[in-house]
Amino acid sequence: MKNSFYRKRPHDHFEKGVEIKHKPLKRTFDITFSIFALLFGLPCFLLIAMCVKLSSRGPIFYSHERIGRGGKPFFCYKFRSMYKDSDERLKDLLNLHPELRKEWEKTHKLKNDPRITPIGLFLRKSSLDELPQFWNVLRGDLSVVGPRPVIKQEIEKYFGEKASVILSVRPGLTGIWQVSGRNNTAYSHRIQLDELYVNRQSLLLDLKLIAKTIPAMIFSKGAY
Repeated sequence: MKNSFYRKRPHDHFEKGVEIKHKPLKRTFDITFSIFALLFGLPCFLLIAMCVKLSSRGPIFYSHERIGRGGKPFFCYKFRSMYKDSDERLKDLLNLHPELRKEWEKTHKLKNDPRITPIGLFLRKSSLDELPQFWNVLRGDLSVVGPRPVIKQEIEKYFGEKASVILSVRPGLTGIWQVSGRNNTAYSHRIQLDELYVNRQSLLLDLKLIAKTIPAMIFSKGAY
């Protein structure tokens, strides 16, 4: 994407005087945590990869461009949870069903999404599709805990002046939003939660949110 706004001008969403937040201790924790997760989670990774490959045609992994710290774009990795022709299916679906187009434009998600494979539905509800993002954490694209990683269009449409604050830190695998209702949370409230995390972040808060993430994955209705 040669003309990407964020590649050419990564700091345009920052207000004057707002700087990137550097947290050496947090980064050390991220590296250590992700190494352990990748090593000890390897059997689970291999099992999921086999299930994804056998369930439908297409690659095992899926990558999508998100906006990271400082407005820098990166590719966020997941286990593939959709059919290979998902983009074409979405386009046809939204053209045929105006009510679904309205839902999509409001949340960028569909509650009953026909693009998702049966194994993909399980992976999403359990958040296991996001396990490959520990590689993103190791690379420095993500943090274990932080604001949600979002796409460029979401920042342009919803973030406004909040973008400079939220983009001052790395987005995270989990965070306040992920343990506070997830997709049942209004988008404006999601932004408030992300801003709250940035302003209050600490290693102790990160540990508390990590501890709350597993019960949230098990007992919530999950992502869609």
